[in-house]
Amino acid sequence: MRVLIAEDERMIADSVAEGLRAHALAVDVVYGGDTALDRLAVNDYDVLVLDRDLPGVHGDEVCRLLAGSGSPVRVLMLTAASDVRSRVAGLALGADDYLTKPFAFEELAARVHALGRRSRLAVPPTLERAGLRLDPARREAYRDGRYVPLARKEFGVLAELLRADGAVVSTETLLEKVWDEHIDPFTNTVRVTLVKLRRKLGDPAVIETVPGVGYRIR
Repeated sequence: MRVLIAEDERMIADSVAEGLRAHALAVDVVYGGDTALDRLAVNDYDVLVLDRDLPGVHGDEVCRLLAGSGSPVRVLMLTAASDVRSRVAGLALGADDYLTKPFAFEELAARVHALGRRSRLAVPPTLERAGLRLDPARREAYRDGRYVPLARKEFGVLAELLRADGAVVSTETLLEKVWDEHIDPFTNTVRVTLVKLRRKLGDPAVIETVPGVGYRIR
């Protein structure tokens, strides 16, 4: 899952980003509404964590523009205003969820995961295929009932392959969804991560390489 955080308080933005990365999410950060719109125009995000009071372009306008464009990205709006009228106004602009400051990080992470599931068609909270079971919220992976400890990127890659439900996932898609915008597009990190992931999952192999196309769970 790929997340964009648009928050002008840099300490909050960077702290939330680091916490979400620990949940095996790919996270980019911007500090203004104009920059947020630029990133949304070129990257395929699942969830936008949007501060309402942004410089450049106000968060309300960012949300309004997204809703008007038919963008599939889910919006979690953050604000210091906690009254009912403000929450209703935020949802009326097109936000999918609303969280007031100060907030507990655990709640924010849970809401981001929930919105991420809604950004794709029929994606269940727990992903299962070929004897694999993955719980993204708890960051737990099992094969045939055996717990498999995975590093962040290994977990993210496996989650994307399971979400594809047997379809082939390209290297480019894995880079976009599991790594952030700073990754070198010519890196071999996907191949290296898959080697480690296959080793941890054990035999018989369940991740198939489709030459020249990508990878899939059999």
